[in-house]
Formats: sequence, structure tokens, C-alpha cells
Amino acid sequence: MAGYRELADDLRRRINEGEFAVGETLPRIVDLIDEYGLAKQTVRDAIGVLSDEGLVVTSKKAGTFVRCRTQVHIPLSRYRNVLAPGGTRGPWESATADQGLDGYMRLVKVDRVAADDSLAGLLELQPGDGLVYRLRHAIIRPDDVVQFQQAWYPQALAEEAGINTTEKIVGGVYGALIAAGYRPATASETVSARPPTLTEANALRIGGRVNVIALERVTKDREGRPLEVLRAVGPADRLQYTYDDLPLTSEG
Repeated sequence: MAGYRELADDLRRRINEGEFAVGETLPRIVDLIDEYGLAKQTVRDAIGVLSDEGLVVTSKKAGTFVRCRTQVHIPLSRYRNVLAPGGTRGPWESATADQGLDGYMRLVKVDRVAADDSLAGLLELQPGDGLVYRLRHAIIRPDDVVQFQQAWYPQALAEEAGINTTEKIVGGVYGALIAAGYRPATASETVSARPPTLTEANALRIGGRVNVIALERVTKDREGRPLEVLRAVGPADRLQYTYDDLPLTSEG
């Protein structure tokens, strides 16, 4: 074996063939040195290639282990499934459950913030107006963080709907909005792909060569009043958005 690229090729083959399962650690560097007869730096470089590709995750405590790459299918119908108060699942939990995955939403932070120019424009407010900010992690149990979600709501609306709380909103925010008399009617989403920031790569356990999908959603009610701005980021090799049954012609 000539060098690190060839070693990376062989380790990749062993991972893809199932010799090392998801969550399983690769042999230690010293063991790979003995097995392949290569220098320590060569082995490190090979593991670096696999890390950049998103095949493995390196940790000082846990070593190098095989990263989960199970795709999560996220259809537009995830909204329709939760547009009723009293339910127990939000859109993420509904979408993952339909695929036999144990997904849940972890609330990380709730805060009161002032609208910047961008958020003020999207929510049809004035810069500096009060907003309620919610940061959530979309997870597949036990602790596979697949997506970050940041959401902003006009402060008065959030307080009336009870989504300014630091408690998890059982059944999702949409159900809480409807229960308060604010029925979501349209959701406009913009989806783009880009390289991850260092913070995103570390938190999502991906290498720098795995792009992320960045989504921005603006939800409005029947009168066209903005209710929510949501921005979500997740690894592009894990998330698949489907916009199903969209009308191709207008009726009139």
C-alpha cells in the first residue's frame, strides 16, 4: 500500500461493506500502523480524508467512529399532519415517525430579542421590535443531531400562543398557534446548499467537505400576516426535502 489515499480507499471499502458498523470505532491508530505497515502520519491523513467525507467522526475521548448517514425524508405534508391543536407530534417528529425513526425535538434556548433589518422585513415589523427566539435541535434518538432550527415570532403573538415558554411545545408550534387563533395558511421555503461553518461542522459531526442544506421558511396566516421565520441547517447527505402535490396551474 503506497500512501494515505490508498489506505483511505481501503478503510472506506470496509466501512461501506459493513465491517465497521455505524457507531462502531475504527481500530486505533497504532493498530492500523501494525496492520498496514504505514507511518503514523499516513494513517492520520487517511482518517482525515474519511472525516472530511463525513464517513467517520473523530473524538479525543471516543476515538474514531463510523458516522450515521441514514437519510431523513422531509415531505411538505409534514405540516398538514400537525395542523390541529392537541396532537403530540411536531413536524419533525411526524416526518421521522412515518419512516420508523425515533425523532424528537430538543429545545435548546428561548430568548427575547430585537428584530434586525432582515427579520423585520420578513415579519413585516420595524427594526428593533420585540421577538421571541427559539433554538431547537432536531434529533434521532439516542442523540444524533440532524438539524438546527432557529425560529422567530412577534413577541405579542408568541406570548398569546404560549410559545415564549422554556418548556417543549407538545404537538409543535403550529398546533399552539392554531389553539390561540392564529392558523398557519402558507409556508414559503427557500432551500440552498453551502459549506458548513466550523461551528456547524463540529456540532453536526461532519467534515468540511460535507455541504449543509440551509432552509428559510416564512409562515403566514390566511390574511397574509407573517407568524414565523424559521431557519434550519443540516447535513446535505442526511436530509431530503420533498415538495409533493404542488399545483402546476392556478384556478380561476
